[in-house]
Amino acid sequence: MLQIESLTYRIAGRVLLDAASVTVPAGHRVGLVGRNGSGKTTLLRLILGELEPEQGTIRVPRNARIGTVAQEAPSGPQSLIDTVLAADRELAALTERARLATDGQEIAEIEARLAEIDAHAAPARAGRILHGLGISADRHGRACDDLSGGWRMRVALAGVLFAEPDVLLLDEPSNYLDLEGTLWLESYLRRYPHTVIVVSHDRDLLNAVAGGIIHLDGGKLTYHQGNYDAFERGRRERQQLQAKLKAKQDAERRRMQAFIDRFRYKASKARQAQSRIKALERMQPVPDLVEAHTAPFRFPAPDRLPSPPLVVLEDVAAGYEPGRPVLTRLSLRLDPDDRIGLLGPNGNGKSTFARLVAGRLAPQSGRIVTPPGFRAGYFAQHQLEELAPEMSPLDHMRRLMPDSDEAARRTRLGGFGFGEERAATPAGQLSGGERARLLLLLAAFDAPPLLILDEPTNHLDIDSREALIRALNEYAGAVILISHDRHLMEAVADRLWLVADGTVRPFDGDLDEYREVVLRGDRDDADTGPRARRGDREAGGGRQERRREAAAQRERLRPLQKEIQELDRKLLSLQQKIATIDAALADGELYLREPGRARDLARERNEIARALQRTEDAWLAASERLELAERETG
Repeated sequence: MLQIESLTYRIAGRVLLDAASVTVPAGHRVGLVGRNGSGKTTLLRLILGELEPEQGTIRVPRNARIGTVAQEAPSGPQSLIDTVLAADRELAALTERARLATDGQEIAEIEARLAEIDAHAAPARAGRILHGLGISADRHGRACDDLSGGWRMRVALAGVLFAEPDVLLLDEPSNYLDLEGTLWLESYLRRYPHTVIVVSHDRDLLNAVAGGIIHLDGGKLTYHQGNYDAFERGRRERQQLQAKLKAKQDAERRRMQAFIDRFRYKASKARQAQSRIKALERMQPVPDLVEAHTAPFRFPAPDRLPSPPLVVLEDVAAGYEPGRPVLTRLSLRLDPDDRIGLLGPNGNGKSTFARLVAGRLAPQSGRIVTPPGFRAGYFAQHQLEELAPEMSPLDHMRRLMPDSDEAARRTRLGGFGFGEERAATPAGQLSGGERARLLLLLAAFDAPPLLILDEPTNHLDIDSREALIRALNEYAGAVILISHDRHLMEAVADRLWLVADGTVRPFDGDLDEYREVVLRGDRDDADTGPRARRGDREAGGGRQERRREAAAQRERLRPLQKEIQELDRKLLSLQQKIATIDAALADGELYLREPGRARDLARERNEIARALQRTEDAWLAASERLELAERETG
């Protein structure tokens, strides 16, 4: 159980936590929500012991391990799999002791503890977590230094998940994941056996994982049972009830005040008037409902939408090096009213496709047809770092609107939530959410007929994401959207395109069906989508031909499937042998009665454990080859 009692904390005189109290029962998974800047990350740092509160206490069970993702991405020559394994400090310490130990008794004790924590399965479990977060098995042996910062943060996340702390604290974990990784993380956290507190603005993640919501508002912490949607419904109901109570009380106050004003100086009614005066003084007023303001997004409407089609790609190939295309066989059509959501793991070419359609990347072959004067508004997260830190939003408007007056420029900024003070603030001093708003404003400034948004929500809170959804749905032009936020994708996109196997093609299914595909790891299904397969079954023509193709495919895959089955049997046999030895070593009398046999058994167990690890590595590699073969034959 995690108990927070009367916690107070200030930053630069500003109160973030004001005698806040909350209790999280052991083993519960809860979401921590609140507006940007309310103090959510600060609260996590207080729980971790990185900050000291002014007053109040935080209690966790004795010897409980608290874990979170390190702020700095792991680096160095150590392999990804070793980096994840090292995150479990007990496992790392025991492994090192086993390497150096010479005393039979000590070796037996170490081996018994390693068996108790299932150490022999650790590399395979670490590999599964890395794979679930989108890092394929052929990269597990690579050094951390070989990866970009975003991928190394995935390794850091894999490490804390592998270590399985008793209290797991996650601060916006989906910000460095793609949609596929986020879906896997949802599934993993639902099965997590200990306490989880996750800060997230992704309402679908909170709905899938959290059984309770802690709301940080006005320096206070309030626990609400249920997922985020239940919390939101309850909040709206409480607000409506508060508004009704205030209206009722205001009417009663007016009635009492009218009686007092009329009769307070009339002798026959003076006593009743005095009674009402006292009652009015005792009446605790229901406070006004102060709704936190959410700044808007207002995308300007294109002056004139072109006739369809808006963009046509004819057998296009695109990439960054001559002769080495990232995407090929692109034959697609985009109409002026389309809302396209791009699916596919990071690294498959979603951003390449976005840059291609935006005109930031020239095709290597094929043809792209657009109307005369076509332009696309383009937003990408990396542009946040490219904003000139000394230029304010108002400076940008002066450059883009040189012939307009100051009032017109400020009106344009107001449409994206920049009031008088923030409009003149240099970009380097703006929050991440404000810089994202500025970039969205710049992308849509010329009212383009197409907006291409690559992960627009990473720095936006839940209410701002809802405002963005409303603005995109009201926008008159077309939209191409890349996002790990499933709620945003579902609310905006009405067509899905899958970026996979070096090309882009329609996915004939919805996000629920795609989620099933991702969690199954069934990449063949992802190529066309479940609905397409149902259509095939319902259509009569070509059914036998498809059956013959499926049979031929199964025949091609059979050797790999047989290899995996053999490895499965070998894994089971090795695990049974280890269990038998562990049972013998658990007998404390063995070390006194037959110390030589105890040493032999410990040595044999080490050899079998190494064989088990080699077999698990072979199983993982064979599974990867099978997945690749299934994609190629699909």
